[in-house]
Amino acid sequence: MFQNIPTITKNLLIINALAYLATLVMEGMGLDLAGWGGLHFFMASHFHLYQFVTYMFLHGSFMHLFFNMFALWMFGCVIEQVWGPRKFLIYYMACGIGAGLIQELAQFVNFYLTISGQDPSVGMVELFTIGQQLGHQLNGWSTIGASGAVYAILLAFGMTFPENRIFIFPLPIPIKAKWFVVGYVALELMMAITSPGDGVAHTAHLGGMLFGFFLIRYWQRHPSIDYDLNRGRQFFDNMKRNFDERTAKRNKKSANEGPARVDPREADMEYNARKQQRQAEIDAILDKIRASGYDSLTKAEKQRLFEASREQ
Repeated sequence: MFQNIPTITKNLLIINALAYLATLVMEGMGLDLAGWGGLHFFMASHFHLYQFVTYMFLHGSFMHLFFNMFALWMFGCVIEQVWGPRKFLIYYMACGIGAGLIQELAQFVNFYLTISGQDPSVGMVELFTIGQQLGHQLNGWSTIGASGAVYAILLAFGMTFPENRIFIFPLPIPIKAKWFVVGYVALELMMAITSPGDGVAHTAHLGGMLFGFFLIRYWQRHPSIDYDLNRGRQFFDNMKRNFDERTAKRNKKSANEGPARVDPREADMEYNARKQQRQAEIDAILDKIRASGYDSLTKAEKQRLFEASREQ
């Protein structure tokens, strides 16, 4: 099963798991890896630009890591297969960094409201001066976790396959992906407003989805941009070939196990007709992708490709 996970998704899972193990090992040695690589408030004395990348691979607990990686595996596999590895990686990293930027903005607003609440006459120049003076105290404002990038992957799935139904615990019935995304956005927005101090970076989650939305919309308006066209074509070509081979094997097995009452020539004709129809359908979709890009497909065509990829 693990070998069937696409390259970038698999590597992200491995890196996050190794980073968590490294955190535990270094913690036992008295070293704080999360303190070094976590994203600090930009006015804090421990802030560094590289933290916009490193914070995405650090997690505070096993459950924090597990839920993020489960969502990455569940939705990232599909999105990477559709987009190709390079485009998927660009999207993941850009949305993770974007989530960090939004988190920094939210912390700055919080800092401004706190200081201005004590002294309403404080201006921006004085605010930055105070921030420098409080640099060590502000080191406590730190963010870790892949949630911002993972939430962007959830958004990508919802925008790519909006009508696809998925099961979400604890709901007893499947819901459409688009409503799943809308529900998550509403929940995160409500938590960001009502529970800003619960220790969860809700604004980072929303920031990742916000950057993801604008990036996807940009790609939709510029379908000629293709970060990995050859690999994307290879994926769909391989998917079509595997689909045809699997169908042939299934039909052969059914013919061997079933009753020998049907004329073999008639069965072959029916099978060939179905095979030609499926192949013509897939070929038409692939031709459309090559000519106009994936975003030019209709919802039904995208759903057909999704179903074929799930059958692999």
